[in-house]
Amino acid sequence: MAGGVVHFEIPADDETRAREFYSSAFGWTISPVPEMSYAMLMTTPSDETGTPSVPGSINGGMFRREGHLTSPLVTVDVEDIDASLEKIKSLGGSTVQPRQEVGTMGWAAYFRDTEGNIIGLWQNAAPEGGGATAGENGVNDIGA
Repeated sequence: MAGGVVHFEIPADDETRAREFYSSAFGWTISPVPEMSYAMLMTTPSDETGTPSVPGSINGGMFRREGHLTSPLVTVDVEDIDASLEKIKSLGGSTVQPRQEVGTMGWAAYFRDTEGNIIGLWQNAAPEGGGATAGENGVNDIGA
């Protein structure tokens, strides 16, 4: 289902310190993804597809704080990032980071809303041999 919050991200100045903090404070499992300069934050149990198995729960990620991405972010699932960015622009928002591929999982982008907040967008890639749109392929969390 498009339009749901499916992921969160936490920027950090000292990624090692931040990983240790969140792991100790909340028991999160944190898995660095060095090739992406990123870490996956597993806040809740997930099934074999990586989808959180606790209804209403999401997992997240952590990255080095830099550029425009300096505060915690939520990410919204959309069917078409490019169309969503155009609609956001027509409503007074702006693109902070255009669509970029995230491995074979899908695409991400960031926009600034009319209040100055930066929000993420996520579009799932269609599964091999299928034509599913966002949210239909069982991956409702970035990086899952």
